[in-house]
Amino acid sequence: MLHPILQSVDDKGIATITLNRAELHNALDDAMIVRFTEALESLIADQRVRVIVLAAAGISFCAGHDHAWMQRMAGFDQDEIRQHARLLAKLLTTLDNCPKPTIARVQGSAFGIGAGLLACCDVAIGVSEALFCFSDVKLGVIPAAVAPYVMRAIGERAARRYFITAERFNAGKAKRLGLIHLVVEDEELDMAVAQMCRQVLLNGPQAMAAAKLLVRELGGKAITADTIETTIERIAQIRTSAEGQEGIAAFLEQRAPSWLD
Repeated sequence: MLHPILQSVDDKGIATITLNRAELHNALDDAMIVRFTEALESLIADQRVRVIVLAAAGISFCAGHDHAWMQRMAGFDQDEIRQHARLLAKLLTTLDNCPKPTIARVQGSAFGIGAGLLACCDVAIGVSEALFCFSDVKLGVIPAAVAPYVMRAIGERAARRYFITAERFNAGKAKRLGLIHLVVEDEELDMAVAQMCRQVLLNGPQAMAAAKLLVRELGGKAITADTIETTIERIAQIRTSAEGQEGIAAFLEQRAPSWLD
């Protein structure tokens, strides 16, 4: 039996989580969501890991909810539905709050939850043939679980359109909206992902984690005296940290920092 979630770590510290139910277009069910979350948590805790790539097998990145899971949930009461919704919420928050850089390798279409996963990653690179959609309203439901992350990525105005119309849109549109960052052809995808991994491996691991935290803290806030004070405090903390001092010393001494050894 194939494992629905695969994970690996190479000798450079590049970890890969692969959605591995190609025959079902990598649609997620409750068991797969739990395994996905566990894989993320283990890689976050693994000191070898410097960057996490989210990938998928087959022609689709992720088709959203698994059909059999939806059938089971059809008979659930509200408490049971809440319990299952919390599984998905935990996955999305774990990915979104991951302190390590996350890169989505989008080799095919991403619908619903799949598109939500992209919105939780730091960088999303997709092929030109990929399609995207939030089709929940066609079933009389709404994309509530992914909504906070997708709205942050594409904005409220675009979210209102695509949440209520359930239109499919292509990779070019997804890039213009901000759901993905780079569109490439199929044969360029692995090279583009590898290049992005090389780029982040040049950087201080703790500094990248702190930069991600800073964005979360400041996102959506007005520029006030408190906001400015937060930035001043972060500057002081990071510059006096061991990694900050090492990075600046390496720059001044014209040598590679210790994290590149």
